[in-house]
Amino acid sequence: PCPPGVLPLCCRSPAWDRAARPPPSPLQPPGLPLGPCRSFSNNKIQVELDESSGVATMKFKSPPVNSLSLEFLTEFSISLEKLENNRACRGVIITSALPKIFSSGLDITEMYGKSMEHYAEFWRAVQEMWLRLYGSNMVTVAAVNGSSPAGGCLVALSCDYRIMAENPKFSIGLNEAQLGIVAPFWFKETFVNVVGHRTAERSLQLGSLHPAPEAHRLGLVDELVPEEKLMEKAAAVMAQWLALPDHARQLTKTMMRKAVVDRLVAHREEDIKNFITFISKESIQKSLRMYMEMLKKKKS
Repeated sequence: PCPPGVLPLCCRSPAWDRAARPPPSPLQPPGLPLGPCRSFSNNKIQVELDESSGVATMKFKSPPVNSLSLEFLTEFSISLEKLENNRACRGVIITSALPKIFSSGLDITEMYGKSMEHYAEFWRAVQEMWLRLYGSNMVTVAAVNGSSPAGGCLVALSCDYRIMAENPKFSIGLNEAQLGIVAPFWFKETFVNVVGHRTAERSLQLGSLHPAPEAHRLGLVDELVPEEKLMEKAAAVMAQWLALPDHARQLTKTMMRKAVVDRLVAHREEDIKNFITFISKESIQKSLRMYMEMLKKKKS
């Protein structure tokens, strides 16, 4: 049974209840997909699963900037659920089909001038995406092939490993403070768990976006590689992680991440109320409007 306040979507059996998936064939070269490819494509996300390697590739394809709209987040959670429930899938590489952008983060139009009910539905979808990704039993590798501010950075932080294209024009960070928005505790905890308390505190207070070389130096991303080698490197890293027995890796991951996941699950409704109260403040709505106007001017 699902804990109160949790959608059935996000309830999956814990790692220790699931039989470990079979390891890849020893004849299969690491990182080289072979056999049958299954793909399913929604409006905003394309997924291909190579059943011989057990590795899926998930590509964001929601122009212009892969913003995390309600529709996008719903597709993302459903895609993760399908992969999680497919015994042939052991890992997923998450990347973007659009040049220069991984994801621009939460769709601001979902947070401006809408009803309280809409804000609640939207925020629940953000929570759902994070609970599924951060708590996934699969190995998750982010192949960050463009800039990744705010919610886009959260997606990358929620993965097990982050590889970023070696381009100083690409940046990544939780820059919510620049919009007058406070990152909720589970964004903050995810960040702290990757870079440590002091770096996270400074970066969150300043709303910093870190160019790729600086992000690597801070430990926000694990590796930088030339853009054309990104997917090759992601496949090699995935093969390295999948060489271990699934059950041991899954239990370790659960142990490391359980405290913050449990905290959101226990306080999910309260977190939604906090978001609604905050986002519907006149001052916040005004700063969002100004930001949207600035984006329109940039476009024109």
